[in-house]
Amino acid sequence: MGDMANSSIEFHPKPQQQREAPHAGGFGCTLAELRSLMELRGAEALQKVQEAYGDVSGLCRRLKTSPTEGLANNANDLEKRRQIYGQNFIPPKQPKTFLQLVWEALQDVTLIILEVAAIVSLGLSFYAPPGEESEACGNVSAGAEDEGEAEAGWIEGAAILLSVTCVVLVTAFNDWSKERQFRGLQSRIEQEQRFSVIRDGQLLQVPVAALVVGDIAQVKYGDLLPADGVLIQGNDLKIDESSLTGESDHVRKSADKDPMLLSGTHVMEGSGRMVVTAVGVNSQTGIIFTLLGAGGEEEEKKDKKGKETVTSPKKQDGAVAMEMQPLKSAEGGEMEEREKKKASVPKKEKSVLQGKLTKLAVQIGKAGLVMSAITVIILVLYFVIETFVVDGRVWLAECTPVYVQYFVKFFIIGVTVLVVAVPEGLPLAVTISLAYSVKKMMRDNNLVRHLDACETMGNATAICSDKTGTLTTNRMTVVQSYLGDTHYKEVPAPSTLTPKILDLLVHAISINSAYTTKILPPEKEGALPRQVGNKTECALLGFVLDLKRDFQPVREQIPEDKLYKVYTFNSVRKSMSTVIRMPDGGFRLFSKGASEILLKKCSNILNSHGELRGFRPRDRDDMVKKIIEPMACDGLRTICIAYRDFAAAQEPDWDNENEVVGDLTCIAVVGIEDPVRPEVPEAIRKCQRAGITVRMVTGDNINTARAIAAKCGIIQPGEDFLCLEGKEFNRRIRNEKGEIEQERLDKVWPKLRVLARSSPTDKHTLVKGIIDSNTGEQRQVVAVTGDGTNDGPALKKADVGFAMGIAGTDVAKEASDIILTDDNFTSIVKAVMWGRNVYDSISKFLQFQLTVNVVAVIVAFTGACITQDSPLKAVQMLWVNLIMDTFASLALATEPPTEALLLRKPYGRDKPLISRTMMKNILGHAVYQLTIIFTLLFVGELFFDIDSGRNAPLHSPPSEHYTIIFNTFVMMQLFNEINARKIHGERNVFHGIFSNPIFCTIVLGTFAIQIVIVQFGGKPFSCSPLSTEQWLWCLFVGVGELVWGQVIATIPTSQLKCLKEAGHGPGKDEMTDEELAEGEEEIDHAERELRRGQILWFRGLNRIQTQIRVVKAFRSSLYEGLEKPESKTSIHNFMATPEFLINDYTHNIPLIDDTDVDENEERLRAPPPPSPNQNNNAIDSGIYLSTHGTKSATSSVLSSRPGSPLHSVETSL
Repeated sequence: MGDMANSSIEFHPKPQQQREAPHAGGFGCTLAELRSLMELRGAEALQKVQEAYGDVSGLCRRLKTSPTEGLANNANDLEKRRQIYGQNFIPPKQPKTFLQLVWEALQDVTLIILEVAAIVSLGLSFYAPPGEESEACGNVSAGAEDEGEAEAGWIEGAAILLSVTCVVLVTAFNDWSKERQFRGLQSRIEQEQRFSVIRDGQLLQVPVAALVVGDIAQVKYGDLLPADGVLIQGNDLKIDESSLTGESDHVRKSADKDPMLLSGTHVMEGSGRMVVTAVGVNSQTGIIFTLLGAGGEEEEKKDKKGKETVTSPKKQDGAVAMEMQPLKSAEGGEMEEREKKKASVPKKEKSVLQGKLTKLAVQIGKAGLVMSAITVIILVLYFVIETFVVDGRVWLAECTPVYVQYFVKFFIIGVTVLVVAVPEGLPLAVTISLAYSVKKMMRDNNLVRHLDACETMGNATAICSDKTGTLTTNRMTVVQSYLGDTHYKEVPAPSTLTPKILDLLVHAISINSAYTTKILPPEKEGALPRQVGNKTECALLGFVLDLKRDFQPVREQIPEDKLYKVYTFNSVRKSMSTVIRMPDGGFRLFSKGASEILLKKCSNILNSHGELRGFRPRDRDDMVKKIIEPMACDGLRTICIAYRDFAAAQEPDWDNENEVVGDLTCIAVVGIEDPVRPEVPEAIRKCQRAGITVRMVTGDNINTARAIAAKCGIIQPGEDFLCLEGKEFNRRIRNEKGEIEQERLDKVWPKLRVLARSSPTDKHTLVKGIIDSNTGEQRQVVAVTGDGTNDGPALKKADVGFAMGIAGTDVAKEASDIILTDDNFTSIVKAVMWGRNVYDSISKFLQFQLTVNVVAVIVAFTGACITQDSPLKAVQMLWVNLIMDTFASLALATEPPTEALLLRKPYGRDKPLISRTMMKNILGHAVYQLTIIFTLLFVGELFFDIDSGRNAPLHSPPSEHYTIIFNTFVMMQLFNEINARKIHGERNVFHGIFSNPIFCTIVLGTFAIQIVIVQFGGKPFSCSPLSTEQWLWCLFVGVGELVWGQVIATIPTSQLKCLKEAGHGPGKDEMTDEELAEGEEEIDHAERELRRGQILWFRGLNRIQTQIRVVKAFRSSLYEGLEKPESKTSIHNFMATPEFLINDYTHNIPLIDDTDVDENEERLRAPPPPSPNQNNNAIDSGIYLSTHGTKSATSSVLSSRPGSPLHSVETSL
């Protein structure tokens, strides 16, 4: 199938097509024909359609479908189409098998060292040195007189291998379940996506996967096209095809110029109907997927042919890269490498938490490494000096194996110290905690698309929310109107209105709204009528019904394809207009839109008799004061409905929109109420109590916005706050040149509560400004909600973007991190609660983990130095490591959240992971544990009246003494795990313990296994069975932990000035530019730091790739380098991240980041521009990059400031 993509193959001569037709199961087109048709664009495509099928309806006839009625909803027919033309489903990449995950878990450096040591130890234990009996080797083998014991020397090595296996299996299993959950999530997101098709003349919403070739699909503003098709009829349709072509300009589509619609592209404006011609792997996106080898079967074919396949994700697959070139996409190899990162979209930077954890894990790891190295050196030196200097022995050849065996034992001890020191449970705890939260958040109507968003949400300090649908119910109704010089406070009786006005009003509303918007009868008795489609239009249609008229007959009389011209709604126009042809050959234009915008274009108004009367600016100001402002102050949205007639003789130039939509006659102004959701004020109160500022950003007028904000509790009377309109906001934050200045923004945003009449750019500017601001005691973490396509840039820029699951467009969902499946603001509060819970869970785990690490490392270290042997043996350490890391992370990471979490202020970006209180707990408990263990180590044998276990020779049997130490150690950890449940210094550590069954199970389970290990572990675990009395003592010391916890809680933290906090997030300055750039494509972040070696190597490769790319970009003249879009992470976004180019409406709105553009322009003016067009493109692509801040060849060429990727490349070149 890969080779079919080459369109030159399938141009069969005409007669052959005729012969092939019967093969296609009775349909008039073969799969190959349709595929080759979809390869064409523009005029070529039209010509081909005309040659082969006559016109689009001819194509529909061949596909046995009707352009108006659609397919018959007949299961057999649909199934047949799936058989012939394929399903609309792209097979996902094969998930990693369990064995691959095991192999990955084995790559851990510490585990490899342990395995090597264990194998050496095993080998040596089977080697019986000939000089075993001679005295020559000194007291080395003194304890090995007992032959049976000598035989058991292999056990330690075997036990280490076994525990390594355990650790690896647990890790692999966790990864596997994580992967599975993620796939479940992906498929859930995919199932949620539906598309409107016409079947049997009914408009249905079907899942995207159920689309078949021949379906008639309705496309509208904000859709992500799920399949390829040919446009049958369209209104003002503009498509963003950048995901396929890399061209950022929106492409106009019309049935008579360019009817080809491609999957994976975004509808930016307008609406229309298309006939589906290619689905799944045969669609344009599918073909690219197949080239990338995302379809599993492709990969296998390649393997069979023995072609060079992509062995390591970092190695570029030449073949793929070549095939990708015509599509102007970025390097194939990069795609593959990015595919590895399962999450579909790279987030801006590392999440706050992961930044802190990574740093902490590295610090701990380094400390552990130093400790273990010192341990080994001391042990070796001590042994050498004692044996060869003090006892004056000579190194004999036959004694070598014995000595080596000693050194191996020392080495194993050293590695064990390292294993215990490195908290490999950290990444695990994060993953478990996040995965658990994400699963539970589903129940709270939060569909999390990126794991880290859930934890970032806990740190949120600001929420910028949309008004419509989030704070309000999005069930709009017209409650006031101004018709024929009268202001009605409720719906007027039809009899009071002049028939002419009523008729005009009904036509203006019925025709000038999307025909997909309807009001359907309620589903069950007594419910409200169902609103389908755009809610504002539903309110107007409802108004028509309230006036006892019906919109359906009007629409039947003038069907959609009879509309002469449609100017669809978009965020710049803020209005929608439709032109129809009158019976007398003239034209009538109906327009509706935001009242203050549309009234400026009105020069007449209908009086009470339905006659025109002049409407001067003075009248307009009157109307604004008397009608519009009072409506807005009641929290109503005001919409103006107007019309204009054109005589038959003077057909205007329809493309000159400002001329056409002007000189209007106002029919009516209506006030639409969108009631505040009853639960919102309480939710906002919770947010404010939790230290989160809620701001409202809306396109509505300022009075409406202010009224709703007051109802929600966003603004309280008597507070000092700002409510601004977009224009005023821009005036305040821009300098004379029109550039945005951060200082000016910093003066505005802290008090800003409502931003009204805002454009998408304003929303993006505000979010970016708050995130980048350094005023106040902590940096802000911003969440944004949005539903429209125009919210895309802000959703992407925010730390956490929430898209609406019901009202949201596909573009918004694609740019978001969390989808609110019930469109409700209260779900955001739930997300905050879960986010804070994740953060706390990880802190709990850290508090516990670090206590264990500190104690175990110190015990192993001092024990080894003083007694030449660690009191805790390698296998015991591994067991401790297993319970402490893996099980504890499970137990502590699954605590359910409580309302109490919302009573504290957010931590913000700079708060350290380990607070003073936690540091006090860690050190306090460590002191207790070390005291007990050292007491037992040095005077324990006297206290229990047993043999001392110190200075035991190699392979001696396990002593009771050391078993007691081990057992006590584990008991103390178990009880400390209960202490760790509270991190803010609470007294009652048992509070809510039974609400977490996992915790109870793990604590009891660990206890049970510990009994088994001590009583029956024997040689492998170096344990000897203990008596009941000894067990009780161990337990007693363990329970002492709880008492000691209370003692620590009594000490006020404020007195302990000496305690340092640890685990600050990486500061802005510390994150080098490569870290930011590379951070996106590295492996799981916390692990990534632990695999430093690999990373340096990848980084080298990456550097070289970047250098090559930059050099190529310069070589192939600046421009070609610029035309390439940057590589997107994984094909998912490759098709689904719309390019949010704001250049469509740049006439009066300064660009998002002026400074960037100015510099780019200077750079670009330098070489003589080959063609003005290309030059523009380059600038566009610069703007785009400044919005995304992505790393790519383009950005490197464009911005060469210090701190940009190019800068780092220059330095490395």
